[in-house]
Amino acid sequence: MTGDHQTAALLLFGAFVAVTLGITTWVSRHRQGSAEEFYAGGRLFSPMENGFAIAGDYMSAASFLGISGLIALVGYDGMLYSVGFLVAWLVVLCLVAELVRNCGRFTLADVVAARMRERPVRIAAGTSSVTVSVLYLVAQMVGAGSLVALLLGGTGEAARAWTVVGVGVLMVIYVSLGGMRATTWIQIVKAVLLLGGTVALTVLVLLRFHGDFNRLLLTAAERSGHGDAFLAPGLAYGGDWTARFDFISLGLALVLGTAGLPHILSRFYTVPTARAARRSVVWAIGLIGGFYLMTIVLGFGAAALIGPDAVRASNASGNTAVPLLALDLGGGADTTGGTVLFAVVAAVAFATILAVVAGITLASSASVAHDLYASLRRRGGKPRSEVAVARVASVGIGLVAIALGLLARDLNVAFLVGLAFAVAASANLPVLLYSLFWRGFTTRGAVWAVYGGLIPAVVLVLLSPVVSGGPASLFPGADFQLFPLQNPGLVSIPLGFLAGWLGTVTSPEVPDEAKHAETEVRSLTGAGAV
Repeated sequence: MTGDHQTAALLLFGAFVAVTLGITTWVSRHRQGSAEEFYAGGRLFSPMENGFAIAGDYMSAASFLGISGLIALVGYDGMLYSVGFLVAWLVVLCLVAELVRNCGRFTLADVVAARMRERPVRIAAGTSSVTVSVLYLVAQMVGAGSLVALLLGGTGEAARAWTVVGVGVLMVIYVSLGGMRATTWIQIVKAVLLLGGTVALTVLVLLRFHGDFNRLLLTAAERSGHGDAFLAPGLAYGGDWTARFDFISLGLALVLGTAGLPHILSRFYTVPTARAARRSVVWAIGLIGGFYLMTIVLGFGAAALIGPDAVRASNASGNTAVPLLALDLGGGADTTGGTVLFAVVAAVAFATILAVVAGITLASSASVAHDLYASLRRRGGKPRSEVAVARVASVGIGLVAIALGLLARDLNVAFLVGLAFAVAASANLPVLLYSLFWRGFTTRGAVWAVYGGLIPAVVLVLLSPVVSGGPASLFPGADFQLFPLQNPGLVSIPLGFLAGWLGTVTSPEVPDEAKHAETEVRSLTGAGAV
């Protein structure tokens, strides 16, 4: 883009940052001193508001940038992410939403600790929640770096690095000043903008092909260089048995991981009742379902109009496919229409990133303060306010996410989120389901379930092709790859469930029948819920 168009794009791009900072400043004038206000926004949001906020939390950079980019590069196999992300909400709706709202207060550990010894369970669940959150944050940082580097007219390492740092600073401001109330309103605004932008792009793509979706697919296949194979399964995950197992592993992680994501679980505490939590999920499923259907059109549209080679030339992982598509749909580079549409899409994508990182940072800082700090602080010492600890924790988590985001800047954001989902499904989901549905579950079983899924998932990622052993790895010059799959879910998820069962059956602890009965009644009826 020319200098004038780039300036206009940057002005439009900065407008959303100013609006969200304004929302945060306005909300920060309200009292944020109580834990309920800071963590749950006073539980005052309606099901529709919370549904939009959940959708805003979930429709991340991985969805808007990563999935469309993968579809543009590998066709049919890229759609697995769209399908997996959407189907996951059936698990949330049927097994998690109401029960979690009734049993907990602010975090996943509240649900598990209701019938266990609190200290070991909170330490384990808090550690797992922070790990999942940081992995998820890294994906958003990488997306932000790719986006702003493209906006600034290049892919320079300095621009991407400073963008990652800037996003980290903004997310700390949002969380530490505004808490859940500001984060929720930012999510709602972002969800409306993202859905509006996605609808506009989808309509423009279909108009370019006169509404003929079949012609769109055939053109995408022709430009891909793979022919009909672009529209059939196997291009990315069908080369050999290792690739096929990777396909199964990724599918398991996507479908089961959502129910274990800390920032999604925390949203169920922002509504007044379990019924409102269920209705929130229904709203979210409708919004998310429509969105993921449109990402398929955008992905194949980018393949047909831009071409996989041009997408790959801009960003090797395909993270810039949608902004490039917007530039083309608006009239091309150095045209006013192309610049405006590109800038609007870039602003919406950046809004997506800022909103999601704020939600994740809030959830992880809540785990640090409410679970880890409360369990590890010395007895007899002067306790600090949980909210103050959470604000400090958001700074530390932001620094870690910035460092890892700089390290992983060349990986696809949807792929990175797949790793976070695998860890969530391995460590958080087993302990959550066992706590809710297994009468004989014990404290040892809970701790073993968390660590039995968390440690294998993280170790297998470190020993996988993601980190070393290939040109696309984090450390392409090293080779300590021992695990052949890129996603550990196929191994680590069963290990999490197995460890929880093994810890329970070998535990000398006698399950507390009274506490289980109390938890069961509360989870199913809401009697005694906060």
